Amino acid sequence: MPDFRIIPSIEQLRQRTRVRELQERYGHMAVVSALREETEALRQRLAVSSPSEREKDGLPGAVEDVIDAIESALEPRLRRMFQSSLRTVINATGVIIHTNLGRAPLSAAAVAHVAEVAQRYSTLEYDIGRGDRGSRDTHAEGNLCNLTGAESAVVVNNCAAATMLMLAALGAGREVVVSRGELVEIGGGFRVPDICAQSGAVLREVGTTNRTRAGDYAAAMTSRTALILRVHRSNFRIEGFTEMPTLDELVEVGRRFGVPVAEDLGSGNIVGGLSLSTQLAGLRVGEVPGLEALLRGEPTVQGSIAAGVDVVCVSGDKLLGGPQAGIILGRRDLLLTIRHHPLMRVLRVDKMTYAALTATLVEYAAGRARESVPVVHMLTRAVSEIEARARWLAARLEATGYFDTTIMDGDSAIGGGTTPGLTLPTRLLALTRHGMTANALEASLRALDPPVIARIEDGRVVLDLRTVFDDEDDTLALVLCGLG
Repeated sequence: MPDFRIIPSIEQLRQRTRVRELQERYGHMAVVSALREETEALRQRLAVSSPSEREKDGLPGAVEDVIDAIESALEPRLRRMFQSSLRTVINATGVIIHTNLGRAPLSAAAVAHVAEVAQRYSTLEYDIGRGDRGSRDTHAEGNLCNLTGAESAVVVNNCAAATMLMLAALGAGREVVVSRGELVEIGGGFRVPDICAQSGAVLREVGTTNRTRAGDYAAAMTSRTALILRVHRSNFRIEGFTEMPTLDELVEVGRRFGVPVAEDLGSGNIVGGLSLSTQLAGLRVGEVPGLEALLRGEPTVQGSIAAGVDVVCVSGDKLLGGPQAGIILGRRDLLLTIRHHPLMRVLRVDKMTYAALTATLVEYAAGRARESVPVVHMLTRAVSEIEARARWLAARLEATGYFDTTIMDGDSAIGGGTTPGLTLPTRLLALTRHGMTANALEASLRALDPPVIARIEDGRVVLDLRTVFDDEDDTLALVLCGLG
């Protein structure tokens, strides 16, 4: 039977210098809780082991040894207790808008504006000119309208909320006409029919899965029709024998019957609707094959507004590269109705979202988006630059003697449920570590600090540095070399 008297009391341990220092850092309650857990774990280990096993396993046998063991284990236990489950990671997957990894990283300007506004009082709902209460829903409106050509804009907490609010405000109790080919489900169980039902609007399906014509919409118009809704098929494609009306054709039907046309555009592609020569200044033709076609091919907010769409809903944290937000743009009278709907208060955003969004929009307005907005910067990375960084990292890893590396062609994904099937060419760093399977290596990368998120292709772990920030290169090399 082990002698448990070698384990000091909690109060005795608290008087130790190292423990008092930890108490100043982590607080009394946390340290006491960690001491209780640590001493109980040691007590249980001693209880189930024989003297020979205790000696073999290196379990402490004297009071001083016990104290040293507890003190050594105490700080790591406290760090684990205080570590947030929301952590930064190194995204080496090549998926630019990675929903599981937080979608769009914010620009430095956006982060700085969030910090500035969050740490002090602000004009969230205060009009300095009048010295009276103001409205929070106007903060981003000017920049959004200037960039897109819309008459008015409202911001809520995500694009699903934007669509829900728009349908509730403009379509409740009446029919909303949608093509059967656009009754989509996207991530998180967002289904267009369910959103219509929750909003109080009545779904009126037209056309077929693969072919819907302008005439189908026209035939569905009645006195009960509130909206024509187009939904961007952002996460899948229909190919082959297909047909869908152009925006111009939809708008013509809407105008003919006096019915507003709304669009759930999703991706928030503003770059493709701006002057690419300004936004992508300094990028040589051919450095990023297919980029201009990609940005032009993805529907733009400006294109929808110019075509006469009355209300457009987009995400703030996809191709726009800002914070999570749902942005509703369009006609002033319809946006006023949306603003006054009771759900607006339920779905409104806070001062930090407005701070991040407005700062992001300023980067576009100033023509700095290519360098300052991470999503745009990653989209426009030259393949030659990605390869040079991959070769530098490969040399560092090869020097350890534990890794074999190969540089090979690959594809980066846009991600975030946008541009289905469209990718950007890249150069991948394929890794093999001696004595480890690809699955074991990939799991080891996730266990690093910071975790490195990679992918496996053809039985090898591959890193795509398109989505690794430039200032993460040294950290990535350091933690990977540490696996040796």
